[in-house]
Amino acid sequence: MSAKRSPEPRAVARKVLEIEAAAVLGLVEQLDDTFDQAVELLRKTPGRVVCSGMGKSGIIMKKLAATLSSTGTPALFLHPAEAVHGDLGMLAAGDTVLAASYSGSTEEILRLLETMKRLGVALVAITGNAASPLARSADIHLNVTIDQEACPLDLAPTASTTATLALGDALAMALLEAKGFTPDDFARLHPGGDLGKKLSKVRDLMHTGADVPKVTESTPMRDAIYEMSRKKLGITAVTDDHDRLTGCISDGDLRRLLEQDDQLLQLKAGDCMKLDPRTIEGRELASAALHIMEEFRITSLFVTDQTGLLEGVVHLHDLWGLELF
Repeated sequence: MSAKRSPEPRAVARKVLEIEAAAVLGLVEQLDDTFDQAVELLRKTPGRVVCSGMGKSGIIMKKLAATLSSTGTPALFLHPAEAVHGDLGMLAAGDTVLAASYSGSTEEILRLLETMKRLGVALVAITGNAASPLARSADIHLNVTIDQEACPLDLAPTASTTATLALGDALAMALLEAKGFTPDDFARLHPGGDLGKKLSKVRDLMHTGADVPKVTESTPMRDAIYEMSRKKLGITAVTDDHDRLTGCISDGDLRRLLEQDDQLLQLKAGDCMKLDPRTIEGRELASAALHIMEEFRITSLFVTDQTGLLEGVVHLHDLWGLELF
């Protein structure tokens, strides 16, 4: 008798992905008012959101705690088994516990219920069984029921943990919106790494003070050309007597002007400048500066305040290495 042939790995993978995708899509139909209530409870939580779960669910909840923390909601992970051996001190009045257990009967989590009641801590439970002890004890229950696990043996948590992960992300993003969390807020929480670089502000990168190539409208063109050469950015700002940006002169402008007028050096910067150059405010993201440079095919962008006062200049080279490209 020949041995049973195993299915092709790709066929197994396709089936797993189809089952897990169906599990996530199934959550859409299960969403109801309890989800809104959970978001509002988490939004109003004066303390931290304490995420908890055992095994695979615990790993998912660690990730959720990290996501919440990075999007403006103070959160931490409490291991339910370690909690009863001293880590319960991490839980305090004013916190909200967000606990995940697909069965809703995880003993280690159920043992924490009495402490939660004593501290007056609210509980949001994520389970696949609305009749479970954890679901019945919760202030709010979020249902993540799935039709089947993706494991061929129907043993390893797969589709159920994927569904929990997706619902956790949905909670975090809905909470982000409810709190009015902005890119500026995100940047403050991610000063390092690629995310921090992508969220750099123009004011953090721009040339300022004496490093800014700048002349006035009355500056002779000979001096304007010297200023451009000395500052090595291929451009100079032209300002009025109050330091407001009125125009600019670039290397390209100079070449075109020389072709048209051999008496260029007899003129003033105000006679040769290009009016209304592209500008950006210092509070804008560096990625916004890059977008403008790419759209208008320029290599330098002057930084002004809302009144047009010149504050600095950012060059394309200043954006290299920021993973913006």
